[in-house]
Amino acid sequence: MDFLTFKETTVMIRKKEGFQGQRMIVLPRNLLSMQCTEDPVLAPLYITDIGYYPKARFHHMRRLQGAEQHILIYCKEGKGSITVAHETFQIQPGHCFLIPRKIPHEYSADVKDPWTIYWAHFLGSSADGLLETATREWQGYRTFLSWSTQRTALFDRSYDQLEKGFKLENLKYANMHFWSFLATCIYPHADHNTSPQHSSVDESIEFMRQHIDTMLSLQEMAAAVNLSQSHFSAVFKAGTGFSPIEYFNQLKIQEACQYLLFTSLRIKEIAGRLGMEDPYYFSRLFTKIMGLSPNQYRERKAGS
Repeated sequence: MDFLTFKETTVMIRKKEGFQGQRMIVLPRNLLSMQCTEDPVLAPLYITDIGYYPKARFHHMRRLQGAEQHILIYCKEGKGSITVAHETFQIQPGHCFLIPRKIPHEYSADVKDPWTIYWAHFLGSSADGLLETATREWQGYRTFLSWSTQRTALFDRSYDQLEKGFKLENLKYANMHFWSFLATCIYPHADHNTSPQHSSVDESIEFMRQHIDTMLSLQEMAAAVNLSQSHFSAVFKAGTGFSPIEYFNQLKIQEACQYLLFTSLRIKEIAGRLGMEDPYYFSRLFTKIMGLSPNQYRERKAGS
């Protein structure tokens, strides 16, 4: 990027010979408009530029009117700084940063300990929503990610596939992996359940599964994870989008579907196994959640 990629107000300063070991791909802009924006698989999210800069001494970029794309910078080692809308953030190993499109910004590597970064520019119909999701999860533009070779392997797969050429299958394969890479950045705890909020939610769901044959109260659910009822309800809904009781009922209906498909148990017996003494209540709940009665569900699935 020794040229003006986006606007005349874009300024980049770096050594003329670049950074030793650097990798960079800038996708042809006519390709983006002809392929990525029109293809239903690619249109939601696609890479426009991608690269890896090791020990990027003198790396400095300033865009007074911002970039046309969202920008991700993931620091592997070294230091740097990023200024977005007049707020400056210090970047260290493990920091992942998102710069929204069309927002004035500037970033540079530390002079004494220059950063090594993975970076990508991306667009798509889902790109704005994805960035909003990330900044909400991170509570800002920056987060810290524990080092993961699986995460960087996803990035490398995207890069390596684009390096093979811009056939449609290459573009799709690369961008599908980029989706996964971003998922590990936005939800780093998803595989490990290490965040306190998600831990409480996961523990309570497991408690529900263990007591699927009973009618748990909100008080019992909250007590199982040592939270007050009000706090538990708020945390659970933030994590799942449903109240604890709604979610518990959905688990019961999932279990009911298994009984309907794989056993000859009567509706009354299934309701009893789910802790519901009233089979009519069970049938009404099943119909509300699944959109058809238990008997209709069993008959429809039996014929499929």
